[in-house]
Amino acid sequence: MSSVAQPNIPIGAGPAAPSSAAAREKTAREFEAVFAGQLAQLLLDQVEVDEQTGGGHGEEMFRGLLAEELGKAIGATGALGLSPAILAQIQRLEGE
Repeated sequence: MSSVAQPNIPIGAGPAAPSSAAAREKTAREFEAVFAGQLAQLLLDQVEVDEQTGGGHGEEMFRGLLAEELGKAIGATGALGLSPAILAQIQRLEGE
């Protein structure tokens, strides 16, 4: 048995549930954007950078930001089509 201290969280406390349909839809779109950003980061990590045409250390630093912005752009369009499925799961978990 471990002696790890358990957090003192009241019963029923946890992440706040979205209060409206618009908030749930926004949450689903944001989740899709984060997923798309992670996917973009994985793809960017696979690109070989040429020493002569690559951006060096600066490029390395900003690739993460590029992936994040790509994710936001993809998520805003719903191009992956994940947000409807995510929204359905949110609604199911909230009992709607």
